[in-house]
Amino acid sequence: MTTELRVLRPAEWAQWFEQLELAFGGLPENPQRREVWEAITEHERSIGLWDGERCVGTAGAFSFRMCVPGGALVPAAGVTMVSVAATHRRRSLLTSMMRRQLDDVRSWGESVAVLTASEPGIYGRYGYGIATQQLRAAIDTARVRLAVPPGTDGVVVRQVAPPEALATIEGLYARLVPTRPGMLERRPEWERLTVIDPPEERDGGSPLQCVLAERDGEAVGYALYTIKPAWDDAGPKGTVAVRDLGALDPAADGALWRFLCGIDLTSTVEVGNRPVDDAWQHMVSDIRRCRPQLRDSLHVRLVDVGAALEARTYQAPVDVVLEVEDDFCPWNAGRWRLTGDAKGAVCVRTDEAADLALTVRELGAAYLGGVSPAALAAAGRVRELRAGALGEAAVAFGSPVAPWLPHGF
Repeated sequence: MTTELRVLRPAEWAQWFEQLELAFGGLPENPQRREVWEAITEHERSIGLWDGERCVGTAGAFSFRMCVPGGALVPAAGVTMVSVAATHRRRSLLTSMMRRQLDDVRSWGESVAVLTASEPGIYGRYGYGIATQQLRAAIDTARVRLAVPPGTDGVVVRQVAPPEALATIEGLYARLVPTRPGMLERRPEWERLTVIDPPEERDGGSPLQCVLAERDGEAVGYALYTIKPAWDDAGPKGTVAVRDLGALDPAADGALWRFLCGIDLTSTVEVGNRPVDDAWQHMVSDIRRCRPQLRDSLHVRLVDVGAALEARTYQAPVDVVLEVEDDFCPWNAGRWRLTGDAKGAVCVRTDEAADLALTVRELGAAYLGGVSPAALAAAGRVRELRAGALGEAAVAFGSPVAPWLPHGF
C-alpha cells in the first residue's frame, strides 16, 4: 500500500469530510452545521491521507487562543476531525498524521496543542495529557431546593429568541474567556454553531430557547436550553436540558439557575458540560439527588515545553528543575529550569540536577492547573528527586478556578 499525506486542497474538502463522516458511523452531518464546518476549516492547517484517489485519513488544526493560568490567551492548535478509514487501520497511518501535525504546529510557533478525544486511550502515546474534566448532572428539581447568592433579586431574566441574542451571548462569552483556564477565544465565524438547532436532532425536545440575565438594562448572563415535555399518572415531569450558560457574577449565575430550576411542568434540569467547581453545586440542598458525574474533556500537549511553561503564571513562587521525557517530540526532552510566580515565569534549558522527573504527558495534564503533580506522583507518573520539590510544584501549578472547556471543536 502506498499512501500520500498532503495538505488539504479546498477542492478536496467534500471528499475529505465524507471520510470523516464515514469513520464516525456514516451518518451525514446536518446541512447547516456542515456548511459551517466547511467555512471554518483551515485548509492550510489540515491534512489528508490519500490512497490513490480515495481519502483514507483526515486531521485538522484550528487556530485558537486559549486562556492559561494568569489570564493570558496563548496561541493553541485545536486538533480536530481526526480519522482513519476502517479499511486502513493498524498501519501506523494515525501516527504518521500526528507526526506531521506536531511538526507543523511547532513550525507555526504554537507551543500548545489541544483536543477532545472520541477515544481517550488513543492520544497519550502522542504526549497528550487529560487536563480538564466536565461535570454532568441531572438535578431533581422536585426535591432539591436552591439557595441563591445575595443580589439575585436585582437580576431580571428575560426570554429572547436565540438568533436575536447571539451578539450579546458572544460578547458575554468573550468577557468570560480570560477568567478560566481552558476556555477558547471564539472567532466570529464560530458564532453560528452556538444557535444551530436542527429539528431532527431535538429528540422530542422543544426548539432551542434563550434567556438573558439583566441588571439595570445591561446583560450580565445568558442561558441556552431546550425543554422535553413528559407526563405520567402523577402529572408533568418534563426535563430542562441546558446547552450553555454563562454569567459575569454570582448574582447573575444564581438568577439563571433559579429560573431553570423553576420552569413549570418540569422536574429535572440536565447539564452535560459544566466546570467541576460550578457554583450551583453549593446552592442545592441535596447534591446526591443531582447525580453528578465526571468525564474527561480537554487533552493538552506541550509542543514547546519552555515557551508553554513561560506563557502561564504560578500561584506560588516556584524554582524547580524538570527532567522531561518526550519520545515523540524529542526537542522537548531533557532538563528545564522553571522559575516563576504570579507575575510571570522563565523556563530555560539547564545542566543542573533534576528535582522532578516526568513525561510531557504529565506536563500537559498539569498545565492548566486542574491536575496536581502530587496526584500524578501518587499514581507513579511523576518522580520526586529532591525532597520538597513535589509539594512546591503542586502548589505553584494549581489554579484558583478549575480549568474548563465550554464546548467542543
